Amino acid sequence: MKKVSKRVKKYNYDKITNKRFTIFMIAILVVFSIVCIKLIDVMLIQNKKYDEKLQELVHTTVLGSSSPRGRIYDRNYNILVDNKSLKTITYKKEKGITNQAMLKVAYKVINHLNFDLTNLTDRMKREFYLAKYSDKCNKLITAKEKELVVRGKMSNKELEELKLERISDNDLKKLTEIDLKVAYLFYLMNKGYTYEEKIIKSDVSDSEYAYISENNEELTGFNTKLDWVRVYPYGDTFKSILGTVSSTTQGIPAEEKDYYLSLGYSLNDRVGLSYIEKQYEEYLHGEKAQYEIVNSHETKLVKEGNRGKDIVLSIDINLQKEVERILSEQVLRAKSEANTDYYDHSTVIIQNPNNGEILAMASKRIVNGEIIDNTTSILTSPITPGSVVKGASMLVGYTTGAVKIGEYIKDECVKVAGAPEKCSSVNNLGTINDITALAKSSNVYQFKIAIRVNGQEYYRGMKLNFNQKAFDTYRQMYHSFGLGVKTEIDLPVESKGYTSKDVSAGNLLDFVMGQYETYTPIQLSQYISTIANGKERIAPHLLKEVHASSTSEKLGKTELTTEKKVLNEISVEEKYMNRVKEGFYAVMNSNGGYGVGYIDKKMRPAGKTGTSQSFVDTDGDFIIDTETITSSFVGYLPAENPKISIMVTSPNSSHPNSSTNFASLVTYRITQQVTNSYYNMFGI
Repeated sequence: MKKVSKRVKKYNYDKITNKRFTIFMIAILVVFSIVCIKLIDVMLIQNKKYDEKLQELVHTTVLGSSSPRGRIYDRNYNILVDNKSLKTITYKKEKGITNQAMLKVAYKVINHLNFDLTNLTDRMKREFYLAKYSDKCNKLITAKEKELVVRGKMSNKELEELKLERISDNDLKKLTEIDLKVAYLFYLMNKGYTYEEKIIKSDVSDSEYAYISENNEELTGFNTKLDWVRVYPYGDTFKSILGTVSSTTQGIPAEEKDYYLSLGYSLNDRVGLSYIEKQYEEYLHGEKAQYEIVNSHETKLVKEGNRGKDIVLSIDINLQKEVERILSEQVLRAKSEANTDYYDHSTVIIQNPNNGEILAMASKRIVNGEIIDNTTSILTSPITPGSVVKGASMLVGYTTGAVKIGEYIKDECVKVAGAPEKCSSVNNLGTINDITALAKSSNVYQFKIAIRVNGQEYYRGMKLNFNQKAFDTYRQMYHSFGLGVKTEIDLPVESKGYTSKDVSAGNLLDFVMGQYETYTPIQLSQYISTIANGKERIAPHLLKEVHASSTSEKLGKTELTTEKKVLNEISVEEKYMNRVKEGFYAVMNSNGGYGVGYIDKKMRPAGKTGTSQSFVDTDGDFIIDTETITSSFVGYLPAENPKISIMVTSPNSSHPNSSTNFASLVTYRITQQVTNSYYNMFGI
């Protein structure tokens, strides 16, 4: 084979080297060009953008303490909840300050502040002891445990917990009264995030406020400011539904900590804890002032804080006051009557049936001779409704073809196999039609319709078959009116009532006369409101408007107006609904109608009375043992164009196990007086 000369090999090597060097230089030029272009982009073209990002990185902003909440008004713009300024002492921990330095200041301050130590816990005492006697507490840790920390097998936090656990009870008993006060103050100084401003004490005396104000330069971290507290111009009227707000020391509830922190709240922020204050926290909470940290000692205001948005409720506070007054008087009067051993409260709800607005809602309970508020039970305490539900029962009969409009049926005591006789409240009303059946609250008329819905025809002594479809048909109709389902009222707590799982065939007859399942007062109010408007089940609501935050006494711009929320429409022909409404009118206006006198006829009312068998637990063993009678009323006025619906209940208002048959007319009197007051205030 022919050999390649050394000269040729050298020539090829130089050529390859030169080529690679050229490629390398080109790559450097390309990279350099890219870097130059990027520098031009950063330094010239997008200089402002990156300068802003730099400012964000080097400047830290913090939020101030909670701003005052928004006001709450009634529908006529009367203030129901406002804010009042409070003289407040605050503490802000300086960066780098030691526990010993904090304690030194605390001992200075404590002689000038009064504290209630009922909230002082064992944990607070131990943390104070650890801070004051740190050298002594260090000796409670073994060398092996210290080594675990060095090796990363135990955290410093875990080590501190060991120290706290090993502080003896005898050591804690040696703490003086001053030490205990400082222990509580030290806890308040450390509560929450490290460098945020903490509220030490609110509503302080003039002397406490003056001491801190005059000496705050030498009392490192302590300062004074004006805080706020909720005030109620109408006292306790409607107060339980207005709700509560957490205190300055309470902050956000522990069980909701993660939720509120995710929204940007601080641990010591004040939040709504219940009902309206909780439901509309998003509107009512104030916008906190924003500060920029200039150095470890100073902050600069970046943005002013704002009071929360104002909300307007649908409640008429003057009507609410009148309803509460009537309830208080009548509950007290009823309790003095015979057969009211187990009676203790009555309830009223007034609604606009056309849009769901609640105009007044109240419940009053008597306890040991004293009247207390019971309004929250409207949402959570179901009752046995009785005959007030017969409007829905009658509609089942019409829609299934079990009864025709105007059909006559004989009212007689009904006897089915295996059960005692069931009669109307007045035995043997004779042969009556559907209107009279509603007017005189015939149970038998409903029994015989229910037996037809069950697929049978009544005869004395018959066996009533179980038919789940019949139960489901009635329950579906009831649910469409809001009975047995949530009304979706705009409050954070609501019960669905009690749905029975007892499948005995005879319970169908109890169902149709309101003796089978229980419903809350707000459900009964939604039910009668749906009949009143004739078509729509509307969510009851208390919020009417939301207004922008205002720096003056005047309301800000309207930001939101609550629209009616239709949950469903009633699937019945208009003629059937009109027939039920005609029956409800007869209840209140015809000769012998069981509701005559409940509401003055000049108001042209329609409605339905109800008397139900109920039971109570009289010995506290959680077993119901005594039969009682619950009286109810639902209605609306005027019948032809309803402006309001009204619901009144009085659970256990009498009991049949006594020597007299007297039954209190408390529901009758309350209904009469409340509607008269409404008429005098607003007419119709």
